[in-house]
Amino acid sequence: MLKSALRTGIRSASCFARATSRRAAAMPHLSFMRIQNSPTLVSSSQIRYYGAKAPLTLKTLEERIILVLSLYDKIDPKKLTMESNFVNDLGLDSLDHVEIVMALEDEFGFEIPDGDADRMKTPRDIFKYICDKEDVYQ
Repeated sequence: MLKSALRTGIRSASCFARATSRRAAAMPHLSFMRIQNSPTLVSSSQIRYYGAKAPLTLKTLEERIILVLSLYDKIDPKKLTMESNFVNDLGLDSLDHVEIVMALEDEFGFEIPDGDADRMKTPRDIFKYICDKEDVYQ
């Protein structure tokens, strides 16, 4: 798969270089727009490697939840604890709750069904849900 992706990238780069050369030869009065053929064009591209994600621990999970919640502009980080109620203690409404759930879905990479999201009233509820979902027990 990697070889075919590299092959495709090399082909597209060489086709681009040939087309640019032909265009420059056909229109010499536009020489200021000429793009030089570069042998480093392909070698300068970066390849990203992905591996297994780091295992979640109880401590890192709690820190990530608090971080996501504290970055939300309507939550005062000074009032935020794992036991803070979103409505009573933090003064959030249902739209804020939906935005928080969406931010948590982005952070942890999975979807939280609406029925489960409705039961999340505190950061501790979110913590317990993610622990169960991701099998975090340490």
